[in-house]
Amino acid sequence: METRRSFIKKTVLGGAALSAPYIDVFASKSALNSTAPKISLAQWSLNRAFFKGELNAIDFPDIAKNSFGLNAVEYVNAFYKEYGKSEKFWNQLKGKANAAGVKNLLIMVDDEGELGNPNNKERSQAIENHYKWINAAKLLGCHSIRVNAFGQGDKIELKNSLVDGLGRLSDYGAKENINVLIENHGLHTSDGKFMTSIIKEVNNKHLGTLPDFGNWCLNAKWGSTQNDKCTDMYDPYQGVADFLPYAKGVSAKSYNFDANGNETFLDYGRLLKTVKDSGFIGYIGIEYEGERLSEPEGIKATKALIEKVWLNLD
Repeated sequence: METRRSFIKKTVLGGAALSAPYIDVFASKSALNSTAPKISLAQWSLNRAFFKGELNAIDFPDIAKNSFGLNAVEYVNAFYKEYGKSEKFWNQLKGKANAAGVKNLLIMVDDEGELGNPNNKERSQAIENHYKWINAAKLLGCHSIRVNAFGQGDKIELKNSLVDGLGRLSDYGAKENINVLIENHGLHTSDGKFMTSIIKEVNNKHLGTLPDFGNWCLNAKWGSTQNDKCTDMYDPYQGVADFLPYAKGVSAKSYNFDANGNETFLDYGRLLKTVKDSGFIGYIGIEYEGERLSEPEGIKATKALIEKVWLNLD
């Protein structure tokens, strides 16, 4: 299986109330009372098929709708590298999504440099490298891009660099009305309190989070907690609780399932209760990353589990 650095290594939530500035991003107040969860599909769930060329990336909206009955999608920039600056391509992809009745939510951005690089020149280059994806997100009608908040140095130096890098990128995003979302992706990015302290210091409503059910490993880049092999893990329930007040999406990571359709490593009941109790009204994105089931089977199993658990929560 290819992975998400080049392409990312294989990759679990306590409650919190959403702050008012973030509510309007997702839906009207009436949606808060809806009994059914809003579910989207993260493109990474089909990464093997896309990397092998078995699926065409421009067909992703149709695949989400026709194969899985999902009407919202989250793109991964790795499948569109050659089109980063192509306005024609993004308009074409938006047309495909519109024709399928699919909502474009965000683009997950990897391999564009460290936004917390201590070297000013290299950090500035990383910031500029992300501009094209903000532009693409705007053309697609997305609300956000997801970034990696990696960097170097001790906690003080790292924080200063990230405040600058994420702050400047968020300023650019604000001009285009596109949010910049931090995902827990290992090392310090999986330290919920550290990352939210950066968000507070930046103090830009366009800087938020995309909490992932997995990826809470503090001593491994990308933070995979699959198979319980992490030796230093931030408490996942605390981590999601830390991130939820700033969340503009939630990534429902899944790996494997038992005979009853429950995730074997992640407590979906506890995770989704944390999300629901927080008042979150955005989309919950399926991100299947397992190997026992095929990608389509894993997506369907995750969708069924989210729906079953959500409807049985208090």
